[in-house]
Amino acid sequence: MPDTPHSPSHSPSDSTPPDTPPRTTYANLFRTPEFGPLFLSSSAHIAAQTVSGLALGTLVFRATNSPLLSAVSMFGPALAQVLGATFFLSGADRLPPRATLAGLALSFAVATAALALPGLPVWGMLLIVLVEGLIASLGGGVRWGLLTEILAKDGYLTGRSLFNMMTGLMQIAGYAAGGVLVTQLSPRLCLLLAAALYGTSAALALRLTRRPPRVFGRPSVRATWRANAALWSARPRRHVYLALWIPNGLVVGCESLFVSYDPRAAGTLFACGALGMLAGDVTIGRLLPARLRPRLGIPLLVLLAAPYLVLFLRPPLPVAGVLVALASVGFGASLVQQERLVALTPGELSGHALGLHSAGMLTLQGVAAILAGTVAQVTSPATAMSVMALGSLAVTLTLTVASRRDAPDGGLLPTRAAVRSA
Repeated sequence: MPDTPHSPSHSPSDSTPPDTPPRTTYANLFRTPEFGPLFLSSSAHIAAQTVSGLALGTLVFRATNSPLLSAVSMFGPALAQVLGATFFLSGADRLPPRATLAGLALSFAVATAALALPGLPVWGMLLIVLVEGLIASLGGGVRWGLLTEILAKDGYLTGRSLFNMMTGLMQIAGYAAGGVLVTQLSPRLCLLLAAALYGTSAALALRLTRRPPRVFGRPSVRATWRANAALWSARPRRHVYLALWIPNGLVVGCESLFVSYDPRAAGTLFACGALGMLAGDVTIGRLLPARLRPRLGIPLLVLLAAPYLVLFLRPPLPVAGVLVALASVGFGASLVQQERLVALTPGELSGHALGLHSAGMLTLQGVAAILAGTVAQVTSPATAMSVMALGSLAVTLTLTVASRRDAPDGGLLPTRAAVRSA
């Protein structure tokens, strides 16, 4: 479970300066055919994911009193994303997007309803959510590849920024409402509500027009491996992928401990995190000039982790909420990195490239959740948060040093020369 530096696709002879800001605005996105149905379907999907994750994490923690199993139930399904990225991701560009998105949402609806069955053992819950993670590995590539078709590359940043804002709003609402419902009613009722939201997402996806796949041919393991190898072969793309996956994932490991850190206030902490992410997306996506965005990649990654070091002191809930919100502003770094990834990728592989980003990011989040839960099991949730935050800062420093060997401008992103060589 994220801005226009000088575009690498321009040459010095282009009539449009490389750092010209994109003309697409939030206001005219909804005038673009198909953007509305995709946006609304994704909104329902995120709301369902938020409510079901909090409900399931609470249900498992109540049954086991285990920070590890609670974290695994919420974020462990992301581990299955690596299997999907290895075997099925070629389908992101080789399957019709409308039918695929609707089918995936219906699968989630059925699986989430099954989680609400009384008497279902914890191991059965974990098995179901791992299957959900496996089928979800295809969804990110299909959705974001379709977005590049609907908006084209020069509008992708603005569109993805708005999607990220929507994600923040849905998470704020979902965690706030879910926290109340889980406390006052029942986690199982919240799971049934999430199943209904997934069904709504499927119905909205069917409002998209039928489009042919971007690449003709049958999805296969061989095609997936070939595309993965091509995307990973260029050093600039490798740096972008690592910067998107690892610091982000380790901080999500901190978030996976909210339930065990403060069971009654977990919804509040998740909502504060979503609010901070929303603020970061608005700032990076719309408020900052294009020429400044690349310079903020590293500071934002530092901001993403540093506030979690203070939670070791167990501050009062209002202070903890502010720290979590401040840290989540740092997720805005992913917008810069995603736009560069799109610029570095051929159009026929855009869905696969973005799907690999999504699958790798979620996989690292799942790994980090298990690692954080394990550390919390033998120490405490507050200590584990500090360990994960320090790890994120160390990785950011390491990637910065490594990328500067190829990018003298000092970012976690390649220079224009490196882009051309890709």
